Amino acid sequence: MQFLDDDFLLNTKTARQLYHEYASALPIIDYHCHLSPALIASDHRFANLTEAWLAGDHYKWRAMRANGVSEDFCTGDRPDAEKFARWAETVPYTLRNPLYHWTHLELQRYFGVREVLNPSSAARIYEACTGLLQTPEFSVRSLLTRMKVEVVCTTDDPADTLSDHKALAASGFTTRVLPAFRPDNALLVDNPPAFNQYLSRLEKAANISITTYGDLLDALKHRHDFFAVNGCTVSDHGLEEMYADHFDPSTVIRVFDQVRLGQLPSLEERRQFKSALLLQLAEWDHEKGWVQQYHLGALRNNNSRKWRELGPDTGWDSIGDFPQGKALARFLDRLDTNDRLAKTILYNLNPADNALMATMIGNFNDGSFPGKIQFGSAWWFLDQKDGMTQQINALSNMGLLSRFVGMLTDSRSFLSFPRHEYFRRILCRLFGEEVENGELPQDLPWIGKVVSDICYHNAKHYFGFL
Repeated sequence: MQFLDDDFLLNTKTARQLYHEYASALPIIDYHCHLSPALIASDHRFANLTEAWLAGDHYKWRAMRANGVSEDFCTGDRPDAEKFARWAETVPYTLRNPLYHWTHLELQRYFGVREVLNPSSAARIYEACTGLLQTPEFSVRSLLTRMKVEVVCTTDDPADTLSDHKALAASGFTTRVLPAFRPDNALLVDNPPAFNQYLSRLEKAANISITTYGDLLDALKHRHDFFAVNGCTVSDHGLEEMYADHFDPSTVIRVFDQVRLGQLPSLEERRQFKSALLLQLAEWDHEKGWVQQYHLGALRNNNSRKWRELGPDTGWDSIGDFPQGKALARFLDRLDTNDRLAKTILYNLNPADNALMATMIGNFNDGSFPGKIQFGSAWWFLDQKDGMTQQINALSNMGLLSRFVGMLTDSRSFLSFPRHEYFRRILCRLFGEEVENGELPQDLPWIGKVVSDICYHNAKHYFGFL
């Protein structure tokens, strides 16, 4: 078997059948990513491979820094060709890191480049790929079409105008590009200056003066309704942990008033505020029939010096070890008790929580919809072969893998869609091994259907992208 050949990761005959006959040709539904709707709306053409591949990619930046590459070649202002050369120097050192697979999958799938990237091949690859990227066939929309991306859900703040989504909806572009409601900034009561700065943006977007907690709810509800009118059916939250403390409404109001004045309430009071607001947001999601997503467990911005210099989302985050179980159960139970629990996807970043999440979803799957509560795909640091395998195995052992809504990119890069292929190959590998070990029957039509459902059909049905 050759490196990244047609049967990459497919180590049995059954795995190869499952992938090639049931998985490989399916379209992609990417229901959570961080792609720029502005770049899609303008059908942007990248100036070169560095802009398409390295700009904004903190996965690559972390690897480059670990390889001794200085910051001016990552987020700095060095020429793009020089940045790419430093990335090419780093790639050979990423062996057994998923970046090595992703890098070469992306070169193959988008550009037809089967050469291994290293310092000796860098100039050739850079020149060839940059030339292609400047053609209409490699514009942003063409890249999505090339990978058969059927639906993209971006990540959007309630204060966003959604002007690019409106333009796309009217453009006739075959890939559906939909907003997702991400209200994390409305919970920034740990940082009064940032919270108040954000409320100024929200006031402008909602055309509502926010002087009370009630005003905040009115503004967020106004934007929630606005997102729904513009095609949104998904919300998302990025939290260290779920907040589900018992709260006193008067305390929540007082916390808002204090933070609006620039004061910092106690930790207990701030937790009550977050608990109350998250509950209200979840109830609105249920009213509209949205799917709500909770990404839990990231420990963000750990390097304070670099965070001050470069800002968030530049590669200074890690897996956290926050307690998740009790608060998550309490939060879901409050909603379920009042029949306000929407379809929900739970993502954990700490693999130690896999079994917790896989069993938690079973507490609230009430038979009203197949897989109503989902254990989300291996996320961020875990979206690699070992992390995906562990997540799939935990869900298989403690739930119904056959009802799983599958993979997403969680990416800012338009070249990241081979991650869906990576997931599909791993999924088929696992099923194939167990068929050939006699652990599963030789029923290829049924197992193939299950594979196809996980890769595409379950998500299409779950999100209503029909």
